[in-house]
Amino acid sequence: MTRRNPITIEVLETLDAIDRRGSYAKASEELNKATSAVSYAVQKLEEQLDIALFQRQGRRSVLTPAGQLILQEGRKILLATSRLANTAKEVATGWEPKIRVAIESTLNSPVLFKVMADFLQAHESIEIDLSESVLNGGWEALDQDRVELLVGVPGPVPLQKGFRAIPIGDSGLIPVISASHLHASLAQDTEALAAILPKLRRIITHDTSMFEVASSEGLTNQGLGSTGHVFHVQNFYVQNIDQKLEAILAGIGIGHMPRKRIQRYLDNGALKELKLANISHHDYFMAWKISNKGKGLQALTQRLAAAKW
Repeated sequence: MTRRNPITIEVLETLDAIDRRGSYAKASEELNKATSAVSYAVQKLEEQLDIALFQRQGRRSVLTPAGQLILQEGRKILLATSRLANTAKEVATGWEPKIRVAIESTLNSPVLFKVMADFLQAHESIEIDLSESVLNGGWEALDQDRVELLVGVPGPVPLQKGFRAIPIGDSGLIPVISASHLHASLAQDTEALAAILPKLRRIITHDTSMFEVASSEGLTNQGLGSTGHVFHVQNFYVQNIDQKLEAILAGIGIGHMPRKRIQRYLDNGALKELKLANISHHDYFMAWKISNKGKGLQALTQRLAAAKW
């Protein structure tokens, strides 16, 4: 016959209360039990384990080293059971335990993380799984249920997919060139730039879509050709926005970057904004599936929609 484990949730709660309150009497008040019941629970555990858990120091009951070990590990169990109870309750009432979120690489991240911090303070048992997407990759991830929410995804919004999309601001993308680039002196000369544009290497961020026809985020798909022509130019491909910034700063080529993300480089002169004709401005969206009725998703999207991007 298997011997029953004497360390139960109830006895761990008792040890925790005694340690925090400093005496059996005060612990009994917190636990709403008789002092004799608290004392008996400790005594019984000590007998079953054949060790001493507490020792007297003046008027206080202090844990022995063995007692400290049990309580230290026991508090992890108490925390886990508390989270389990909360998660089960939220799932039963429509609150999902995890929300998978894809953020566009050009998004103003500080705003997002501030909203996330406030949201998680209010909903401690919900887990957030964050990933990065570029262009069509976000829409594809949402369509294939790899994520529940997109934040900062660019348009156009795919039709007949059952998506709910809310514009949350302008992408704030501007074309820039490094001050160390060979042609940096032409940054403010619109006519000269129009002539030299086909010769300037583009820094392109790979689309993260896997099954749709992928596009790439660079100057050619941002309306920068002053005559509307598509030029055959040399490209330099990167995986994310951080690599793109480093490539532009190194003078490898030119590209679009979010103004808020590079303002300090514009201020110190490391980057120069390109004065090009017919620059398009693009909204970015927050999107989720209409069929998703999770209360956690609803609460998070409300906070994100109210944020100042």
